[in-house]
Amino acid sequence: MNARTARSVVPGTGTRQLTPVVPPAARVTMALTGALLAGVLTSFGQAAPGLSSVANSAGPWFVVAVALCVLAGVRAGRVALPVAMVLGVVLLELMHVGYWATSNLRGFPDVLSITNFWVLLGFPAGALAGAVAVAVRAADVRWRGAALGATAAVLVGEGVRALLQVADTTGPVTWVVEIAVGVAVLLVAVLTARTAVGRVVALGTGVLGTVGVLAAYLALGG
Repeated sequence: MNARTARSVVPGTGTRQLTPVVPPAARVTMALTGALLAGVLTSFGQAAPGLSSVANSAGPWFVVAVALCVLAGVRAGRVALPVAMVLGVVLLELMHVGYWATSNLRGFPDVLSITNFWVLLGFPAGALAGAVAVAVRAADVRWRGAALGATAAVLVGEGVRALLQVADTTGPVTWVVEIAVGVAVLLVAVLTARTAVGRVVALGTGVLGTVGVLAAYLALGG
């Protein structure tokens, strides 16, 4: 067995076969490429009827960053966690680069600046996305509950903020759906926790995290 294959049992036969394994470098490359592509699609999505509000929201980007970190093969560990958090930041900022480049090429001038609110937000949000990607794969149900609770908090917090501040111009449908998805994620976290402590961690992270996300939005004026 080499670095690119792994043995697996063929169901019903008891025999083993070699299954291709994607090298770590390839997984990271796919994640980085996916981040750029997400930024590109966001630019086009903002002009698509029915998708403009979704494309203008940060919650989906956060979820994509978590998914791409998982795709990259992040693992738990003293060194792996900070690496995953850095990767999360890189992925979110690459989304900004993809969005910026595509928007300008389409004739919609956009400036990519370190002082931009969303670029700055990409640092803490990306670090959180990397941490969530690690925690959601942890064996400890408390960490998994916290990861899902944090994801729910981002979605619900942004949705509530949008209903309070921008629903008059964008309509409420997108934000109600985002809140509903966030609540569903939180329910999954609570219902799948196998211990009382796990359920408390999931629910507490979701509720307190929602308050924190909402407060940050309102304070920073994003």
